[in-house]
Amino acid sequence: MTPIRLLIVDDQAAVRDALAVMLDLDPDITVVGTAGNGKEAIAAVDEHGPEVVLMDLHMPVMGGVEATTVLQQSRPELPVVVLTTFEDDESVLAALRAGARGYLTKDANRGTIVQAVRSAHAGHAVLNPDVQMRLLNLATRTGSPQPQEPDAAAQLTAREREILDLIGQGLRNGEIARRLYISEATVKTHVNNLFAKAGLHSRADAVRLALSRNGATRPEE
Repeated sequence: MTPIRLLIVDDQAAVRDALAVMLDLDPDITVVGTAGNGKEAIAAVDEHGPEVVLMDLHMPVMGGVEATTVLQQSRPELPVVVLTTFEDDESVLAALRAGARGYLTKDANRGTIVQAVRSAHAGHAVLNPDVQMRLLNLATRTGSPQPQEPDAAAQLTAREREILDLIGQGLRNGEIARRLYISEATVKTHVNNLFAKAGLHSRADAVRLALSRNGATRPEE
C-alpha cells in the first residue's frame, strides 16, 4: 500500500520535527511537509498535497480551528486530526465544528497517533478517550441544550439513524453518499430531516448524539 502522505502543523519547531521523525518511521506514513501555523498549513497543503493533516490548535498568525475551517471549505475530502495540549470543552467543540476528523492530546503515544492517521485516511473518526468522555458528559449534562436520548433517535427512520451513525464516525456528506450508494443531495435531505427531528443545531450535536447512542470507540494503542 502506498504510504499515507502526512502534513504536520505545530508552532513549536522541536515538536513538529520530533513528530516528523517519529511518524516517518512508520511504513504506512510518509511526512511530506511541516508548517508552523495555520496560514503556512494552507499553503503547504497546496504545495505538498497531503492526504491527512495533523493539526495543532493554538498557534500564532492563524490557529488550527480557523485553518481547519478554511481547509474543509476548499478541500472537504482532506481529513484533519487535531493534536493539542488542550482538551477543554470549548476547544474540542470548536475543532469538531470546524470539521476535524480526530482529536488527540499530546500525551498520546506513537501507536495511537499512527492509528489516528490511518483511521482518518480511511474515513473514520478517532477521539482521545478523555475527549470521548467529555462529549458524552456534554450530551447528558443537566440544563444543556443537548439532544435527548432515546426520544431524539426514536423519531428517526432506519436510514436517518444509519446516516447519524456515519456522522458520528466523522464522515462528511459526500463520503456518506459513497458509502451508502446514494446521491449527496439525498444524504443532505436525510441530514436536514434528522437534524429537525432530533433538535440538532450542528454536526457536533450529531456526533454527541451518535456517541451517546452507540458508545465511543477508543483508538487502538
